[in-house]
Amino acid sequence: YRPTWEPTGLLYDPRRTAIVMEDFDDLVDPDIAAQNGHWGVFAESAILTVLCGALVSLACSNGVQAGLSIQQNFLLTTGVWFVLPIFGCLPFLFGATEASVVDGFFEAMSGLTTTGSTVFSGLDGLPEGLLLWRSMLQWFGGVGIIVVAMVFLPELRVGGMQIFRSESFDADKVLPRAAQISARISVVYLILTSACMAGYMLVGMDLFDALNHALTTVATGGFSTKDASFGAFSGPAEYVAVLFMILASLPFVRYVQLLAGHTLPLRHDSQVRTFLWIAVVLIALMSAYLFILEGAKGEGLFRAILFNVTSILTGTGYASLDYQLWGSFAVAVFFFMGLIGGCAGSTCCSIKVFRFQLLFASIRSMVRTIHSPNGVFTPRYEGRPVSEEVLSSVMAFFGLFVVSMGVLSVLLGMTGLDFVTALSGAATALANIGPGLGDTIGPSGNFADLNDTAKWLLSAAMLIGRLELLAVYAILTMEFWRA
Repeated sequence: YRPTWEPTGLLYDPRRTAIVMEDFDDLVDPDIAAQNGHWGVFAESAILTVLCGALVSLACSNGVQAGLSIQQNFLLTTGVWFVLPIFGCLPFLFGATEASVVDGFFEAMSGLTTTGSTVFSGLDGLPEGLLLWRSMLQWFGGVGIIVVAMVFLPELRVGGMQIFRSESFDADKVLPRAAQISARISVVYLILTSACMAGYMLVGMDLFDALNHALTTVATGGFSTKDASFGAFSGPAEYVAVLFMILASLPFVRYVQLLAGHTLPLRHDSQVRTFLWIAVVLIALMSAYLFILEGAKGEGLFRAILFNVTSILTGTGYASLDYQLWGSFAVAVFFFMGLIGGCAGSTCCSIKVFRFQLLFASIRSMVRTIHSPNGVFTPRYEGRPVSEEVLSSVMAFFGLFVVSMGVLSVLLGMTGLDFVTALSGAATALANIGPGLGDTIGPSGNFADLNDTAKWLLSAAMLIGRLELLAVYAILTMEFWRA
């Protein structure tokens, strides 16, 4: 190829760049293949990122340890997820979106935490490379959070996640275990992504849209290449999306065991069964409401119910239509179902099914104790007694989640947002769902019109929610630094 450009400071102006290419039809970079010149933005971003990473690596080369202390685990987990969006937003700042710092950081944080909220409009006209980068952020964030959930959060005893320590792969050190789990889960992740992409192509999506939506479906992220989100692909593609959103919401360690020939763990996992039952009940509830009470009917409506319920329940955040038009009951159901989430150890977000199981097991034990004061009733999870430490962690998580959502709603309201926008914005950021409610940030809108202060608050909330709250809050206490 023979590139020519007119320099504009550090940046390449894609409108003034001409790329002449010959015999490069098989190049991977869609911006180079499209000859739009936007590839220079990614070259600049890559050089800056690699340079900073190399300098940090050299500065810390003499500080490598065989293991990590509990404080270092907390700092590493939170620090990585804070720093990555800073570099992930560079293509947005340098590229065609001409995003401000707050918008670029918001979009990158939303991508890496697989939240799916966006401040960008005009997606249909953006360079293909930039659209692919958004999808890649979610895809990497999805596999990253699986490793965090399987390795670091159980080790840090965050929100009851220590109950899954026995399900992690055998290893004595945190970092070797992370590498081991990452390698095994990455295989499963790639298989699911490839299968999802093939499914989309079989039902009529072109290669580029199928790739992008496969990346964000398996990550349960929700970024799309279209302003209309999945409304641009209504039809059989919605059924494909539903299947893979559900598959991505199940514990990935079960897939690893399945590939090893062990089918019983997946079949006997109570968390999986509970999640599937919740999905069935919610779909049936919304169908009964719209078909019976509202008199609506048709396969298209059922497909819309199936797709949008699955999308919000799993925290993916796709929308095929504005479900707020279904009435106040539907709005309330969609608000609360987003707070449930999928299974622990999946790409899903929100509170997670196992915490609700432990909550109800604890309540059932308390009720039985009230009826039989002399009896001894121990809450159980999958037939095993649950320790007081786990129950305390789960109850603390529930309490902290509600308090955090309330405080964030008040802070957002102080920036000038109305009640519905502030409350749903707080919920969707902490639970990493994607769309909120109302005309501004609802399924037919985006977050572009929010003020900068609200965007910074929501960006912080995405990080806090993705790391299960306590992993971030712990490093803000004086006791943590004294220790």
